[in-house]
Amino acid sequence: MSMSVLYDAPGPKARRRSLTISVIGGVLIAAGLAWLIFTLAAERTTVAGAKTPGMFDESRWDIFANPLVWAQLGKGVIATLQMAGVAAVFAIIIGILFSFGRSARSSWIRVPVAVVLEFFRGMPVLLMMLFVLLVFSTGTYWAGVSALAVYNGAIIGEALRAGIQSLPKGQREAGLSIGLTPVATRFLIEFPQAFRQMLPIIIAQLVVLLKDTSLAYIVGYTELLRIGVHHLSNTVGNRYFFSLFFVVLALYLAMNLTLSWIARLVARKSGPKLGTLTPGAPRVPGGEGTQAITLVGPGASEGEQGGQHH
Repeated sequence: MSMSVLYDAPGPKARRRSLTISVIGGVLIAAGLAWLIFTLAAERTTVAGAKTPGMFDESRWDIFANPLVWAQLGKGVIATLQMAGVAAVFAIIIGILFSFGRSARSSWIRVPVAVVLEFFRGMPVLLMMLFVLLVFSTGTYWAGVSALAVYNGAIIGEALRAGIQSLPKGQREAGLSIGLTPVATRFLIEFPQAFRQMLPIIIAQLVVLLKDTSLAYIVGYTELLRIGVHHLSNTVGNRYFFSLFFVVLALYLAMNLTLSWIARLVARKSGPKLGTLTPGAPRVPGGEGTQAITLVGPGASEGEQGGQHH
């Protein structure tokens, strides 16, 4: 029987048990979905005793043949993306600043930044929106942007700090040994690798940021959720509430999945490829897991560049 470092390979009984559990779980999930669909499709009885069609009846979906409905939903999508896009840019900038402050050598910088960061991480986003709106009177748009940027920036900052601390110490020592200042070493050597290493976490947090724009509904910002389930349902009638809710949900899923796909594509296409050793480069004892860094001036010729490898 083949063995693994972490666990033993499952035998015939374990595989049969796993298959049985998977089949039972799949049947239960399918039964739950079928029950939900049949329940939503069944006719409704109002308090007065009148019958209303089920949620999948075509009379509840005919409004989507009206271009004005889609124009309003498109307006909500644009408003949501405007808030999420600006907040994401500020969140990354704030996250970078937090990560540098949290990893500073001086305790006079590191401790106050840690206190501020934990304060922002512990405050609910909606409460932060209301605070900014009531105290600074910024308007609903900038209240949402500020709260989303600060909260998600704090989480991104912690992720970047963890990425910087996970790098081998030889990365920083190599930068200092060739004459770079500690700040330049952090910007040019450590931070690019930490950002690339923590990119999946940053992407996941940006998806959370996009979803949290729906909280701006409470402070009065006309984003997708407010337009879809409030303005339109009040205009066309409550009988279309479920249909509008379902379409708004589908639009949020489409935006989040598109954001995740674009971010993964950018992560694969951009940035240096780590782990490639220069042919003929000497191996340093104890230097496994680190890469040699060659800095070439802007005026260096190809011959000079080739000479540095040798």
